[in-house]
Amino acid sequence: MPEGPEIKRAADEIAAAIAHRPIVEVRFAFDRLKPYEPQFASNLVTAVDPKGKALLIRFNNQLSIYSHNQLYGKWVIRNAYSYPETTRQLRLAIHTQEKSALLYSASDIEVLTESEIAVHPFLSRIGPDVLDASVSLNAVIQRFQDKRFYRRSLTALLLDQHFLSGLGNYLRSEVLFVARLHPTLRPVDCDNEAIARLAEAAIAISRRSYETGGITNDPNLAAQLRQQGVRRQAYRHWVFNREGEPCFVCGTPIVKDIAGRRYYYCPNCQKKHPSRVLQSLLNGSTRSLLLRMRQGLMCWL
Repeated sequence: MPEGPEIKRAADEIAAAIAHRPIVEVRFAFDRLKPYEPQFASNLVTAVDPKGKALLIRFNNQLSIYSHNQLYGKWVIRNAYSYPETTRQLRLAIHTQEKSALLYSASDIEVLTESEIAVHPFLSRIGPDVLDASVSLNAVIQRFQDKRFYRRSLTALLLDQHFLSGLGNYLRSEVLFVARLHPTLRPVDCDNEAIARLAEAAIAISRRSYETGGITNDPNLAAQLRQQGVRRQAYRHWVFNREGEPCFVCGTPIVKDIAGRRYYYCPNCQKKHPSRVLQSLLNGSTRSLLLRMRQGLMCWL
């Protein structure tokens, strides 16, 4: 399933292709949405807003197209009316004179007014988006300390879009590893230092994945391994999908566990009792980022 970084990158690509250009045609695969098609012709896309794992494409006619990729949804940008060869089913097509934005395989698509967005069952309840530059480190710390959430296991909490939006399965494993926390812990089991590490990691690793196109490992280490001919899947993540492989920090074999959905961790670096994060985990740019966040500056350089 695409997670927040992938959806935000898709939003960037869609906006670059079709925003602020006259719409020639919008086509929906679902009969219930077809009556809306004429209402989009000759209008403009004014913004493409990622909402965790969902997207809102806003138009100047005060309507928005909501989509959630779910497990198999995929956006494709093509030249106008040029369709890829694929077995996927086309669910939504937005055409301008130059480009087409095509959504395949997703089934959760709606047309919403502003008032409907405010009460939408997903959009109205999602938590702070860790990729939103306006979301502060303190806001994420407070989320972990909120009594509505602090007795739930971290493995469940980090998948709950009502808690923090944009996180998903691979980010869950990576955030817990960088924070040096065992997956079975709950926020209530963690001291203030551990909670701060967890909040920092949730923001920093998500933003790293967005900036690098899905790499959550140390960028310098990833670059070295790539130059050595190591395949991308082997250097992309710290622990996710690396069962039995040596931990990049301590060499201990990575463990895979299943709690609804698979997760991965290092039994040595992520002991049951929270321990101090190893500085060797974070490269200089990440340490600098965390320091800036602590000072209230939420920029990524």
